[in-house]
Amino acid sequence: MRIEVIRDRDRHHWTDGAVTSAQSFPATGNFDLAANAHGVLMVHNDDVVDTGAGFDTHRHENVEIVTWVLDGAVEHRDSKGNHGVLTPGLIQRMSAGRGITHSERNASTRAEDVAAHVVQMWLPPDADGRDPSYAEHDFTAELADGALIPVVSGRAAHRDSSALDIGNRFVALHAARPRAVQSVTLPAAPFGHLFVARGAVVLDGTGQLDTGDAVRTTDAGELLVTATDDAEILFWEMHASFDL
Repeated sequence: MRIEVIRDRDRHHWTDGAVTSAQSFPATGNFDLAANAHGVLMVHNDDVVDTGAGFDTHRHENVEIVTWVLDGAVEHRDSKGNHGVLTPGLIQRMSAGRGITHSERNASTRAEDVAAHVVQMWLPPDADGRDPSYAEHDFTAELADGALIPVVSGRAAHRDSSALDIGNRFVALHAARPRAVQSVTLPAAPFGHLFVARGAVVLDGTGQLDTGDAVRTTDAGELLVTATDDAEILFWEMHASFDL
């Protein structure tokens, strides 16, 4: 078993003045995303987007994009006619398939002046050339008791859950909002990526993790995470990697 801690300060940082991005894997610029991936997670950007800012229409192919908002709101539009405003607790999955164009912008008005804080994650599909698709679901009520729940999954084990389907049968994203002293158990996985989105937790056998810290696990069994104050965590369970 291997556990690697990536502290908030050690993430790759990028800004254009209106968007500030802290990246668990270097993504903005000329980087080989697959080579830098852990398991099959190749982008994990923690972005703060100013009012009126965002990403204008651009194209993706053969990538699964998952977006999770921590604060504020993000407006999505794409070339398949999908339109949504994402707020905390509501998760979005966009499968680019053969190709899709989309834009993402802070949904607040200049009068409201609220920054959008969003986590965006990219993984490959398990087969190229599929039809593009889009889905979203609000998990606010399901997260209320602090338990760890699957929110996006391609795994058969979660087929009867409310998790959004994703075009990769080897992965699942779990989320939790544990209260202080509450514990959750991360599932065993050949590859895992734990991200502390807010608050602080203790990972059994590793120590305290604060907001913005991440952990990459390899061949780990179940792991106990205990919140030291009210927290929010995201955990990717992955049963494949680019090296396999």
